[in-house]
Amino acid sequence: MEAYVHGISTRKVDDLVRALGADTGISESEVSRICANPDEDVAAFGERPLNATTYPYVFVDATYCKARVGPRVVSQAIVVAVGVAADGHREVLGFDIGDTESLAKVPKVTGPMVAAIDAA
Repeated sequence: MEAYVHGISTRKVDDLVRALGADTGISESEVSRICANPDEDVAAFGERPLNATTYPYVFVDATYCKARVGPRVVSQAIVVAVGVAADGHREVLGFDIGDTESLAKVPKVTGPMVAAIDAA
C-alpha cells in the first residue's frame, strides 16, 4: 500500500509484489480494496469524541509530503493538531491535507474543540 500511496502505479505495485516473492501479483481491484480500508479508519478517527480530556495546550504544525491527487503526484501539506493534557499526555486531535499550510485549516484540524474554547 505504501508504494501506491507514494505514487507508484498499480502495475508497478504488481511487479513489486512479484519481486518480493509472491507467486501471483496483485490486481488493480485488490490495490483499491486495500487502500479503501484506511479511508474508513481515518473517518472514524476524525469523528471520535474529544470531550473526555482537557487540553490546556494545543500545537498546530505542518509538514509536506508527496501524495497522489488524481493521476498526478504532488506536494501536499499535512496539518496536524496535537493536544497536551495537564498530565503531559499528548494526543493527535486532528489533521487535514491540502495544498498549503494556512491558518484557514486550523478550525478543520481542531474541530469543535476550538468552538468550545471560543464560547468560554
